[in-house]
Amino acid sequence: MTTAGDMEDGFPATRLFNQGYSYTYDDVIFLPHYIDFPTDAVQLNTKLSRNINLSVPCVASPMDTVTEASMAVSMAALGGIGIIHSNNTASEQSSLIRSAKSHRIPFASSDIPFLSPDDSISSGSIFDSSPCVFITTNGSKSDKKLLGVVDKLTWEGLADKEARISSYMQKNVVTLPSTYKFEDVAGYLATKEMDFVPLVSGEGEVIDVVSKWDVERIKGFPKSGLPSVGENGEFLVGASIGTRESDKQRLEHLVKAGANVIVIDSSQGNSIYQIEMIKYAKKMFPDLDVIGGNVVTMNQAQNLIQAGVDGLRVGMGSGSICTTQEVCAVGRGQATAVYKVSSVAAKSGIPVIADGGISNSGHIVKALTLGASTVMMGSFLAGSTEAPGAYTNQGGQRVKKYRGMGSLEAMTKGSDARYLGDTAKMKIAQGVVGAVADKGSVLKFIPYTMQAVKQGFQDLGASSLQSAHDLLRSGVLRLEVRTGAAQVEGGIHGLVSYEKKSF
Repeated sequence: MTTAGDMEDGFPATRLFNQGYSYTYDDVIFLPHYIDFPTDAVQLNTKLSRNINLSVPCVASPMDTVTEASMAVSMAALGGIGIIHSNNTASEQSSLIRSAKSHRIPFASSDIPFLSPDDSISSGSIFDSSPCVFITTNGSKSDKKLLGVVDKLTWEGLADKEARISSYMQKNVVTLPSTYKFEDVAGYLATKEMDFVPLVSGEGEVIDVVSKWDVERIKGFPKSGLPSVGENGEFLVGASIGTRESDKQRLEHLVKAGANVIVIDSSQGNSIYQIEMIKYAKKMFPDLDVIGGNVVTMNQAQNLIQAGVDGLRVGMGSGSICTTQEVCAVGRGQATAVYKVSSVAAKSGIPVIADGGISNSGHIVKALTLGASTVMMGSFLAGSTEAPGAYTNQGGQRVKKYRGMGSLEAMTKGSDARYLGDTAKMKIAQGVVGAVADKGSVLKFIPYTMQAVKQGFQDLGASSLQSAHDLLRSGVLRLEVRTGAAQVEGGIHGLVSYEKKSF
């Protein structure tokens, strides 16, 4: 006769993660549970922090090769959020926040060209990133008065390419308010049979330009969750700060610019510097959600919870471009870190962000099931259309630069404060500079990734993040550790050649 003990299979998380081993996502595997609902019934809505709700559990990392205005806009449009990096001046960071929050369409053009009437256009390459060139009094976006536009077709028809723009620019420019939603802009372009239309603020500043080709591109992308917007209808946008005294002034600038949440960006967050910054931020702006970190242990987490954080960022040395564990011999396997921190954070109702180590949808499923409410992604989003920087060709492949904030290159711009190294005489790198392949637009691959995550949750018998957390903590969900051979077997193997398409 078979007893309940004979049916014991796998291990509960409490046992697996208390054996003295530090596990990465690839080290562990969940055993499937019972399915009684369709994939589309899975709900991924979640909390970023105590008071910030998202419909998609995805966060763009505050790295200078990942998140600026364009990424923040697209992530919010998808239902996630972008955290704009602080490896710049306070005014530059504030400007990026204002730019992102001024949009209502799901993308932001990063390279809109501006010239003055006295300029000339000597090369058609200026039209590569935009269907038109905007003409303002002083040739900059900060100039509120739009005098005219020049499109590529008009310029190509010129006999004298060196002619002053004022002699041929289109002066009576049709514009739309930047408050128009994407569907409204698309409908207007179709009705008027126009190739493009500029979007302007109430003060007349050019916010963006939408072309009929943009409309075709966006309509071809799959739908994701509900957009992340505040009560005022603006996209939710986050921003990072450090723990220096000057960051108190930066914080004020960011709040004035409209930042909805602040992430205190430190590689090791359990410090007197961060605790003091948390307390200062909560005292000055009690209604502002403040996320602390990074942490990987329960004691670290508890210290920041007691200081007043509204969310915790978990991860130390798990990112693809991070060398902290190698250089400093400090950190933790990300699966273990997420489980341990989430265990203590849940008791205080503090959401956890799993930061680092995300390479595929399976890693996202593991991070969320182990207790995280969201995943923060760097390399997963780097190389996308929305990531900062220009594409280059490397070995016949189209790539974008991706660098760790602990790399010496990033440190020269100010990120050394993140590693408490801004006052050190010698700079020690805790990251590298690399390149990642062109991934296309996040507006396309994030929805497909989320569909894969839903399928993972279905196999686990969890119809929501809360359901997954409950199943894990109750011991219903079981895990095992994978041997090296099991990891090989769980991936593509035994083929001479293959083509891998995720969607």
